Parts: sequence; C-alpha cells; structure tokens
Amino acid sequence: MATKSDETKTTNTPSGEELVTVQLFKDGERYSDDVFVAVNGERVQIRRGESVQIKRKFAEVLDRSLRQDTATANMMSAKSAEFESRAKALNI
Repeated sequence: MATKSDETKTTNTPSGEELVTVQLFKDGERYSDDVFVAVNGERVQIRRGESVQIKRKFAEVLDRSLRQDTATANMMSAKSAEFESRAKALNI
C-alpha cells in the first residue's frame, strides 16, 4: 500500500492536490443543496447525489466536518441523558 508521500512522488502531484472520488448524500429536503468547501482561498462547489472527483484536501475537509458533526451529536446525546438522569434523581 502506498503512503501519501509515495503517491506524491510517483504522480508528481503535491500532497492534497490528488483527485479523489466522493459522493455526498442527497435527499429531497435538508440535504439537497450543493456543498461549498474552501481551503486556503481555493474554493469548490460539490454536487450532491453524484460521484465527483475533487482534490484530496477538499475531501479531507468534508471528512473532518463529518467527524465533528458525529462527535457533537454524541456529546448532545450524552448530555441529554445526563440531564434526564439528574432531573429524575432530583424529582424534577
């Protein structure tokens, strides 16, 4: 398996500039608009619901955003459960 530095050496493409394929979830409501991503002043608009090729640096931003959204949802669930438990213990 090639590492990022190996890929960069063999393709002569700077790190983060390699093209990767992504497909963003699309539904008829909340997740229907294109997604705008910017890295160091470079911008890209990504269509939802179809496979597109974007630079790896943009895909990494999407991945980090997804991981942060997941961490936030997990924390919200934990804090809600903690609140309910404490409220029950205090008969509120």
